[in-house]
Amino acid sequence: MEDLKDFLEEKVILYNRPEFVENDPISIPHLFSKKQDIEIAGFFAAILAWGQRKTIINKSIELMKMMDNSPHEFMLHHSEKDLKPFVNFRHRTFNDIDTLYFIDFFSRYYRKQDSLETAFIQGWSPDKDAMEVLLDNFHQTFFDAPHAPQRTRKHVATPSRKAACKRINMFLRWMVRKDSMGVDFGIWNTITPAQLVCPCDLHVDRVGRTLGLIQRKQTDWQTAMELTRNLRDLDPLDPVKYDFALFGLGVMEKTEANQPARLNRNK
Repeated sequence: MEDLKDFLEEKVILYNRPEFVENDPISIPHLFSKKQDIEIAGFFAAILAWGQRKTIINKSIELMKMMDNSPHEFMLHHSEKDLKPFVNFRHRTFNDIDTLYFIDFFSRYYRKQDSLETAFIQGWSPDKDAMEVLLDNFHQTFFDAPHAPQRTRKHVATPSRKAACKRINMFLRWMVRKDSMGVDFGIWNTITPAQLVCPCDLHVDRVGRTLGLIQRKQTDWQTAMELTRNLRDLDPLDPVKYDFALFGLGVMEKTEANQPARLNRNK
């Protein structure tokens, strides 16, 4: 276990640095300094994080430009005419119906609330496994309007549907984790880093299995929790920092990703 911890700590140091930002969807909220802009841009970038990273970044930039690069102001003050260009927005299966509902939600929400954090902390408790309740409650809040399109629900995952919730967990890592490295923002204070769940995408899943951090056959919410609980054994206060290591091993070091299997035998 100590060998594995040391190995992953080295990879965290390697990949949790500003150079990581440019080619990652987190670069989109890094375009902004206003808290609400960071939240909105980050949420869109995370939800669109499907496919090639270059395409994700380009589509997110396109979306921000359509909001005059002031997403919070756009949500508060746009007119019906301002919404017309979004009819042509597409990213994979995320289409104009989804985009316009997201804008509708944020417009209604930010007229009443100062921060998106409030929507994510309904039912919060200090329980380290509180995230399942929080994500289920957020999903209900996000689709609380009677006109919410049924098709759009698939783009905001929830544990109640057994989803791994990779994109939402990634967004929460951006908002919640606090360190001095300049990648994650750490602008939310109620949810603790210890409560975060590791984003379990294809690369993280593959490397996690190679390292023996995942035994479950399928990839779902329980898989994400299994991975997170094993990472808590390495660092109970900040387990999701290892997302940098697992993702880096999976994307940047494909040839090296199998090497840690030797370390796993010592667990």
